[in-house]
Amino acid sequence: MALTKLRITPLPPSKLAAFDVLFNPNTYSISKAVTWRAPDAPSSTATAANAETPASAAANYRDLDAPPIVFGGGGARTLNLQLFFDVTEPIDGNTIQDVRQETNKIVALTRIERDQGQPPVCEISWGNAAPQNMDFPFDGVVSNLTQNFVMFRDSGEPVRANLTVAFTEYIKPVANKQQTDPDLTTYLVKRGDTLDAISAKLYRDPTLWRIIAVANGIDDPRHLPIGVRLAIPKPS
Repeated sequence: MALTKLRITPLPPSKLAAFDVLFNPNTYSISKAVTWRAPDAPSSTATAANAETPASAAANYRDLDAPPIVFGGGGARTLNLQLFFDVTEPIDGNTIQDVRQETNKIVALTRIERDQGQPPVCEISWGNAAPQNMDFPFDGVVSNLTQNFVMFRDSGEPVRANLTVAFTEYIKPVANKQQTDPDLTTYLVKRGDTLDAISAKLYRDPTLWRIIAVANGIDDPRHLPIGVRLAIPKPS
């Protein structure tokens, strides 16, 4: 059975080609920050009517071993990879003189693409499709890269390198909302569809098309790209 390599795929509109790493990492780590903070101090107008709110609870800090805390939001996950590169031996029958021919594929992911104004978003995949909410595939951008070259030819070219690369999770808000909000369904746009027609079909009211437009960030409701999947929130 062939060894499955970890693959890095720059996502469209990037023009960079997908590639496999030379050697799979022995370990990887994923970290995620979740923010919890002390509530804001109560205002001078706080009354008994809101005595159970987080803000008014702050008044009782002195009576507690620790202050109450409120959820402040989730942070992006970070995928950390330790990648090893070695070209001292031929690779797939090809002799590579300088290991930077391989490591520069990672370096390219840190550089601004002229047409996009930013480095590419990448999909990092490894192995078969995993259950939902597993580690791979992981969509992210390179947020930190350290290259350590450790062996050289007599002529000075490096032939071995250790790279530490961090990918910070990149989430498309609409897609994430579809995954986490039970009040959302989706609709696949077909030829001839318009927002008011979709609204009439799903809400039985064509005048509610603006709900769909806002949920999907649509500026021109008259032009819907065929094949786009729209988030369809429940009307309030």
